[in-house]
Amino acid sequence: MNLPPARLVGETERANPILLIASITILGIMGLRLPKGNRFSKIIYIFLQLLLILLANIGVGDIVGFSPGLLLIVAIRSILIFKISESVIIIGLIWICFIFTLNTIKIPPKVPINPNEGFIWIVKLNVLMLFSLVLIFVLLLVNALFSELKSRQQLALAHERLREYALRIEDQATLQERNRIAREIHDALGHSLTAQSIQLENALVYLESNLEKAKSFLLEARKLSANLLQEVRCSVTTLRSDPLQGKSLDAAIQLLIVDFQSRMQISPNYSLRNNLSIPPELNRTIYRIVQEALTNISKHSEATKVKIDIQTTKDSFLVRVEDNGIGFDLKQNTTGFGLQSMRDRTNALGGQFYLNSEPEAGCSIMAIFPLSRLE
Repeated sequence: MNLPPARLVGETERANPILLIASITILGIMGLRLPKGNRFSKIIYIFLQLLLILLANIGVGDIVGFSPGLLLIVAIRSILIFKISESVIIIGLIWICFIFTLNTIKIPPKVPINPNEGFIWIVKLNVLMLFSLVLIFVLLLVNALFSELKSRQQLALAHERLREYALRIEDQATLQERNRIAREIHDALGHSLTAQSIQLENALVYLESNLEKAKSFLLEARKLSANLLQEVRCSVTTLRSDPLQGKSLDAAIQLLIVDFQSRMQISPNYSLRNNLSIPPELNRTIYRIVQEALTNISKHSEATKVKIDIQTTKDSFLVRVEDNGIGFDLKQNTTGFGLQSMRDRTNALGGQFYLNSEPEAGCSIMAIFPLSRLE
């Protein structure tokens, strides 16, 4: 007796490859651009994908049902376009669709095998458990990757904002320094030029009648010119965008001390104890603090001793400048431009600025920068 050729389980009788290819192609094109509009458009997007998967499986017959692989693609896309709570609901809907698929699967009547009903349910249950575990794994994995990407984006944004804030602080400090230089030119240089002009006019008056007196006026004018030249040099040094100009911090401060000594006839007690490689912005900040402190001492303190100490402590980097000058009352004079500039520079790098002074008891300035900030 001749039997007809056996057919495999799942072999279909109504295959439609055109419908299958068209549905999968449209489903792939939809993944090129995920919806970013309101929630309703996203829900429509998900349901259209499920409809395309249904059409794709109809194209291969009514036995296969929803394809697990295509359903996983819809699950991944739902995680990307919905919040985690909403994507869980969509994944639950996908899981229900898969259960419906299992319940609609039947064995073709012409298949030469006839498994019992219990065996079929065991197979379906195992397939359902496997698909459920895969769905949970995909949910956790994609959500973790998406959270990591979002964290990196937020970190990059925070870094960019911090960089912009640092640039604004630097621009603000530069503008304040320029305003101070303009004020000093108006006050100090303007006053000195006026005094020099008076001395020269007096010298002209006595040039023919009293040479000795005219000479004294000329000598005084020359002294004022030397002071003016020194003031201009200090102003130019302060206006430099990079005061170190490739020099080490120690070398740059040594030059400040030499300049201070030539003007004040005082040799500061200077020590640098540092075993760290510190970033350039901190080098510039330390230099500016020492420069501003020495400028204030030369103008206001009438000191005879100055101490500059820069060192690394257990958990911080410390800068201290002290003098034995006339000092001042902290309750009356702590808002000067120089003090405020030092305080702003220290705060911009996460440090702490301390000022201690009393009348006739000198002044002490200290800036502390945490080592964690230097890292």
